[in-house]
Amino acid sequence: MRTWPLPALLTWALAWGLALALRAVQAPLWAVLMLPTALGVCATWLPFVASTTWRRAFVAAGFPLSVLALGQGAGLPAWLWLAPLALLLLAYPVHAWRDAPVFPTPRGALRELPQHAPLAPADASPEAAPARILDAGCGMGDALVELHAAYPQARIHGIEWSWLWRVVAALRCPWARVRQGDMWAQSWADFDLVYLFQRPETMPRAMAKAWREMRPGSWLVSLEFEARDDRDRAWKPHARLSLEGARPIWVYRLDQRETGRPTTLSGSSESLE
Repeated sequence: MRTWPLPALLTWALAWGLALALRAVQAPLWAVLMLPTALGVCATWLPFVASTTWRRAFVAAGFPLSVLALGQGAGLPAWLWLAPLALLLLAYPVHAWRDAPVFPTPRGALRELPQHAPLAPADASPEAAPARILDAGCGMGDALVELHAAYPQARIHGIEWSWLWRVVAALRCPWARVRQGDMWAQSWADFDLVYLFQRPETMPRAMAKAWREMRPGSWLVSLEFEARDDRDRAWKPHARLSLEGARPIWVYRLDQRETGRPTTLSGSSESLE
């Protein structure tokens, strides 16, 4: 049922069904055209409808383009068609365009993570505080859900630049502390593990920030892309999780504080198939 492009076709059909229903009750023209368009845009927030930027664009644009092709938009002010663009800008603010687009962490992708990045449980000693985990750029909260399942005793935090996605993530994950803000401006010093999904070109910046701010023995976990420095040299991973049908998970441990900046991090390389 979820095989692409079936979700897109179903979304467009729902949009047209809503448009015909509104037209049948003699709703205003702006409602007949704009509400189904908004329905298509909102449907792109669901991972099973559209999991990539291009698919989101196709789903969101399907209804308004078909309306224009059929010549049904006559009499509607042209500026009203900018409403879907305004919704997309809420989801993807210009400030965040240099970072990775929203991509949901696959379900179950982090279930093996505690075996390779162990965190002290909250009951390790009476004085021990729960481990703190940050999802840097948490999007709609998919990784928050997976991190909570992997580390149920940890305190889960998320930061997201998009106001819209921050609200969605907070509603989905009431047990997490999710706030709107810049992941690059927030300090990572207080966290035992930072999880992120970035672009290859921003990984050097992420590793430099982790090495500068995080404590020895803490963890950086990257979905999809390995860490490289500003000279395009790979940092040595503690582990690489290659789960069947999923993107790789790179696990880095910040072990030593040496004079100068190392070209690799200490730790053994391990692959899971």
